[in-house]
Amino acid sequence: MDEQNRHEEGGTERARPSSLFAMIGPGLLLAATGVGSGDLATASIVGGMLGVGVLWAVLVGCFLKFVVTEGLARWQLASGETLLEGVVRRVGRIVIWLFLPYLLLWSYFVASAQMSASGVTLHAMFPIFEARNGKIVFGTLAGLIGLVLVLRGGYRLFRLAMRACITLMFVTTVVTAALLWPGTAQIMQGLFVPTLIRTDPEAIIWTISLIGGIGGTLTVLCYGYWLREEGRTQASQIRVCRIDLALSYFVAAIFGVSMVIVGTSVQVEGEGTQLLVRLSDRLGQELGEAGRILFLLGTFGTVFSSLLGVWQAVPYLFADCWQLLRGANARDPSSARFSTVDTNARPYRVYLVLLATVPMLGLFTSFREVQKIYTFVGALFFPLLAFILLIANGWWIERKHRNKPATIIALAGVLALFAWIAIAGIQTT
Repeated sequence: MDEQNRHEEGGTERARPSSLFAMIGPGLLLAATGVGSGDLATASIVGGMLGVGVLWAVLVGCFLKFVVTEGLARWQLASGETLLEGVVRRVGRIVIWLFLPYLLLWSYFVASAQMSASGVTLHAMFPIFEARNGKIVFGTLAGLIGLVLVLRGGYRLFRLAMRACITLMFVTTVVTAALLWPGTAQIMQGLFVPTLIRTDPEAIIWTISLIGGIGGTLTVLCYGYWLREEGRTQASQIRVCRIDLALSYFVAAIFGVSMVIVGTSVQVEGEGTQLLVRLSDRLGQELGEAGRILFLLGTFGTVFSSLLGVWQAVPYLFADCWQLLRGANARDPSSARFSTVDTNARPYRVYLVLLATVPMLGLFTSFREVQKIYTFVGALFFPLLAFILLIANGWWIERKHRNKPATIIALAGVLALFAWIAIAGIQTT
């Protein structure tokens, strides 16, 4: 009992963080992990196609991701369980057997895409190999560096490395957009007047892709594990998490808006990370060599922070599934409130090593195909997550923490939107 009281006291202390910077730790990690090369490429493509008139879509996308992640945080802090624990305790272990194949498939394609993106970006910065070999060599190197950082440094070093990458990606992307600023009046209209430049099907599809792309998919589940690493375990800390997430998705929105501005100002053709590399070359023509290097540094900060976030966070999910299958988490929620996944335990570390090595096979295939499958697999997850949160936060927690009418409407919108994206992906895959 004394030990539990100490935990509760620690949670109370952490409920009143000493600074705004302390509040936004886990959310900033989520934002950096959720914004990858594919998201930046999508934003630049849409910018080139539709201009700044579609900036409102970035705000809508970040708001919808905020609604979902706030629901996850509210569930965990009110119930003392991760969402996986809560669903398994009420539905049964069949949930894990259904979730694990999806997790394995998603892990392979997302890890391969992250290493490919890092490899292409590093090769553009240091073109000492032939392009294909550069992607393989630098992608392998980035994957192994991420592995060592997470294995040796734990959560503390991971957080420091992520803050460095976030600073790099934020400063360089925003500075690039500022140098290409098309005009404040145009930007404000694009942000707050929800109109399409064109209403043809292609324009609508790309606008929906922009809404769905910024902010991550499966990685939003990892926010709960980072909350536990930070010691946030009490329902009284829900407000802190809302501030954390609001500021973090605001940062993600700035990234998306900046890339739309860049894509509007400097139009190129291409897909994925190759598009971003060609964009850096065009920026070299517009802004000089310093502009090219600046943008490449920001791109690398973006792709490597996403890689590092996946390496550190996704093994939590596997380790949690492993514990749930063994019955280790089948206990009263009040005792689960203070437990977190042991990052030194074998399930976490084995999955981390496999995550950083096996998907290297994807470096020998087309980045375009890997990115396409990864985006499709990720799109399938979000409507299911919104549906679960409608149920879990509608009936399974205390009444005072349940979904409000506005939240129910927003979650229903997330369910409808991402279900549409997933169906469109099935039809085009």
